[in-house]
This record gives sequence, C-alpha cells and structure tokens, in this order.
Amino acid sequence: MSAAELSGDTPPARRIVLLRHAKADWPEVSDHERPLAERGRMDAPIAGRKLADTGIAFGLALCSTAARTRETWKLAVHELPHRPRTVYEERMYEASLGDLIALLNETPDDIDDLLLIGHNPGMHALADALAGTAEGDALARMNRGGFPTAAFAVIGFSGSWKSVEHGVGTLVDYWAPHD
Repeated sequence: MSAAELSGDTPPARRIVLLRHAKADWPEVSDHERPLAERGRMDAPIAGRKLADTGIAFGLALCSTAARTRETWKLAVHELPHRPRTVYEERMYEASLGDLIALLNETPDDIDDLLLIGHNPGMHALADALAGTAEGDALARMNRGGFPTAAFAVIGFSGSWKSVEHGVGTLVDYWAPHD
C-alpha cells in the first residue's frame, strides 16, 4: 500500500470479479440442486486458469449456495495460486441487482479484491450496472456474448465497498470460454 493510501489521500483500488457458474445439467431435481453438465465440468477449470492469469489475489469469494455454483467454484479454485476465504451466501441464489449491490456494500474494507460466483441474469446485470466506463472492447464483447456460462467480468473501482453503486466502476476485462 502506498503512503498516500495509508494517509487516506487516495482511495484504495479494488476489483470485483463476477463469475457466472459453468453449464448446468437439467436432471429431475430442484433448480437449486442442479449439477454441472459435462461441458460445465470442462469449462470451470478453464475459467479458473483464466482467473489465475488475471493475477488478482482474491481476499474473499462469495458463492451462491446452488449446487452448480458450488461445483463451479470447487473446480475453478484449484487453478488459483492461493485459495481465498470462501463464504457460501444463500442470498446470491435468485438475487436481484439490488440484492447483489447490497452484498457488495457489506464487504469489509480490508478486502481489496472480491470474487462473486453466481447466476444470470444477476451477474450480467451487475457487471453492466457497475461499469460506468470500459477499457477497450470489453463492454462490446460482454454485451455481444450475453454473459454465457463460465464467463467472468472484472470491474475496477476506487473507494469504500459501501460506496459501490451504479456506474462506479470500469469494466477492465471480460472473458467467456467459447468466445
């Protein structure tokens, strides 16, 4: 941390990474208990490797309690250089945009980089809402692809987690497995 950040002159740079669960199967179980399909089990570790390639050292991962998100995270996290503290958050399942922003606002300020493993339409809506600006063609690629399974968006912002609201960030990266 720089002297300016320590003195409070410069708000800390933070990143939010929004990972949509990998492709799920449709067996005769409740939606919450749907497991990953074969393609999802192949894509999740690839997404994990791409997350590792970002160089982001996550301080915390919030994962939906749904079976497909837990399984995605289990397969992806093994590809990361270090395993962040993980909280399985039931409020992420079927969360609205407002619910997701409220979860971000509850993040402790000692966390610089946060990973959310969740569902659509929430992940795409949150990425779109937070990204006031975008680097390069990241926004066009994200919107063209519709945020498919195992895709992720990286949003950077400065300030407190309590200050997270619409347009606060910059979409700095977007990746999808079959792009």
